[in-house]
Amino acid sequence: MAKETILIIEDDRDIVEMVEYNLREEGYETISALDGGRGVDVAARTGPDLIILDIMLPVHDGFEVCKMLRADSRTAGIPIIILSAKSQEIDKVTGLELGADDYVTKPFSPRELIARIRAILRRGQSDRVCDKLKIGDIAIDRSRHQVLVSDEEISLTRTEFDVLEAMARRAGAVLSRDMILDMVAGDDAVVCDRTVDAHIKSLRRKLGPARDCIETVRGVGYRFREA
Repeated sequence: MAKETILIIEDDRDIVEMVEYNLREEGYETISALDGGRGVDVAARTGPDLIILDIMLPVHDGFEVCKMLRADSRTAGIPIIILSAKSQEIDKVTGLELGADDYVTKPFSPRELIARIRAILRRGQSDRVCDKLKIGDIAIDRSRHQVLVSDEEISLTRTEFDVLEAMARRAGAVLSRDMILDMVAGDDAVVCDRTVDAHIKSLRRKLGPARDCIETVRGVGYRFREA
C-alpha cells in the first residue's frame, strides 16, 4: 500500500477534509496548510512526495506559491497538481508554465484526482531506473533526475524532465502533442492543445544555449534534433 506523503495547500477546510479522507483511504499520508505562506514553509520543512495546490489562497496565491516552490532547491523537484475552480485555458497554461505537473479543475472527482496522483508518482518511481543519455551538449541521467547543459545542471519539474527525456530518446522523429502526452503521462494527462506547448516553452527557456535542440514542426508537433 502507498506510503507517500501528500501536502494539500487549500484554504477551504471542507475540501481539505474531503481530499484527506479519500487519500487516507488509499493509504497515503497527508498534511495540510490553509494559506500559501504556510504551504511553502511546510513543503520546505517536510519534503512531501507530492503537493496539491489551490490557486485562490490567502497570503500568497497558488501561482506565487508555485514559483516559490520551484525556486527553492528543497522543493524544486516535488510534483505539483493544481486543484482550482479557475478553469480557463489561460489559467491552466499559466500554472503549467510556472512548473505545475498537472491541473485539475473544481468541481472534481476524488477518483480522478487519485488517478492523476498515482500517474505522477509512478513516473517518479521510473525515474530511479539507472539510465543515462547524452545528445550534443545535453546529458540526461534518469537515476539522479538530472539534466546537464554543457556540464551545468538545470532545474526541471518532473513533467519537464519527462517531456525532454521522451523527446530525446526519439531524437529525429517528429512527435505530435498527443504522442508526447501519451509518452509522459498516458490517459491521466491534462488534455489541452497548449499543455505540451507550455512545457516546451518552459524547457526552451531553461535549456538556454541548447534551446534549439527542440524544433517546431508546423502543423504537426515537435522534434528533438539529432546531434
